[in-house]
Amino acid sequence: MDVVATRTLVIWCPAWNGNVRDFEVVVTALEAFTPLIELTDPGTCAFATRGPSRYFGGDKALVHEVVRRTQRALQTLGNPGPVRVGLADGPFAARVAAFREEALVTVVAPGSSATFLRGFSVHVLDNHELTEVLVRLGITTLGAFVDLDRSDVLGRFGREGEGAHRLASGLDNSQPLARRIPPDLEVVVELDPPVDRIDQAAFVAKGAADELHERLSRLGAVCTRVLVGFESEHGEVRERLWRHEGALSPTAISERVRWQLDGWLNGSPDTRPTGGLERLLLRPDEVGPAQGREVGFWGQQSLAAERAARGVARVQGLLGPDAVLAPVRRGGRQPHDQLVLAPVAGFALAEGRTVAAVATDKPWPGQLPAPSPTVVYRRSLEAHVLDSHRHSVGVNARGVMSAVPKWLGVGTDPKIWFDVAAWAGPWPLDERWWDAESARRRARFQIVTNDGKARLMALAQQRWWVDGTYE
Repeated sequence: MDVVATRTLVIWCPAWNGNVRDFEVVVTALEAFTPLIELTDPGTCAFATRGPSRYFGGDKALVHEVVRRTQRALQTLGNPGPVRVGLADGPFAARVAAFREEALVTVVAPGSSATFLRGFSVHVLDNHELTEVLVRLGITTLGAFVDLDRSDVLGRFGREGEGAHRLASGLDNSQPLARRIPPDLEVVVELDPPVDRIDQAAFVAKGAADELHERLSRLGAVCTRVLVGFESEHGEVRERLWRHEGALSPTAISERVRWQLDGWLNGSPDTRPTGGLERLLLRPDEVGPAQGREVGFWGQQSLAAERAARGVARVQGLLGPDAVLAPVRRGGRQPHDQLVLAPVAGFALAEGRTVAAVATDKPWPGQLPAPSPTVVYRRSLEAHVLDSHRHSVGVNARGVMSAVPKWLGVGTDPKIWFDVAAWAGPWPLDERWWDAESARRRARFQIVTNDGKARLMALAQQRWWVDGTYE
């Protein structure tokens, strides 16, 4: 049997990232292991393994059972998708392990979190300002960051940098900050008459979150984990723990209340409440000392963020949680993959970041060189590229072109042909060759024509396409 300690297991379902209603099915299935499921965002959750690991016979047996039950829950939704699991000594290391692309399941041995983290990029710290400075200083990995003296890090980057240094060292930042929670911080709101709409309950939750924040501020404290609970008029109760490694602002708490409401009120018929909601509970489960935050000289950055969050919440209340989209930057080899639109329900607007950050600093062999196209077409445009003999230009298996491009025509049957003034490439791409459905093999080119336009071209299965343009 494995050595059992107080460790953290993180479950990430990339296919359902930001989809609150579907992910509720996963969380409900995981409650068979422990009622203390901790959510960070729709698509990612975690729980402490000490009790469940003992019951199932060790960490490896527990992970196997978690994957099995999660996949079974996702299959009821018609598209199981991958399930990634990470298990380590602390929440940060476990989350990094779950987000690894090299394996679906990563179990870090007890006491090995610091060693495991050393090779990862500093970007996994999810602190853009800090990592940008570190990279400029030539510190690109967590190992190089940990090798710095902690007192030097504190003197240069302050408490925030010291906290990041602790995370990179495999230490849990919340443990030394945790403090005893005063009993009068709990906020309870009675809803009379009961409400059955998300926008109505979310409006009440915003006032409750403001009150909770005010109580914490008077004590010089911030909330890093909060329990959100609802009770229906028929006695049905739904409670969830939500964590944030920084400080949960009133807007951030309101967003998590909305996520939980959407998952419960719009869930499957056997899980949604049979009556309206008559009680809201906000209970800080973990608090720490307030360490302040930086805003603009006149606070305009914070004010703008709050105004934007209120506007988005209003539109979501009118049109639904998936009606508002925002761009998300992700890693990838193709321009289509690097920037996608995702529902704002999967964003932490109060912190100005996505809650499902995917590392974009991977090497990505085969990625196009800079600059990126300014316009990327949702559907690539069919095109034709001919040589001086009016023959279609091709590329063989070795990446060698059949001839020099001479003319370019856009469309199925081009009426106008442009002279090719300059070109670069090919950049071959052979991606996901192990999966027949998603495998892609193509050669990319940058072509400039005599009309002054530069286009990103692709040749796949002897057919030419325009993927984007440079303007």
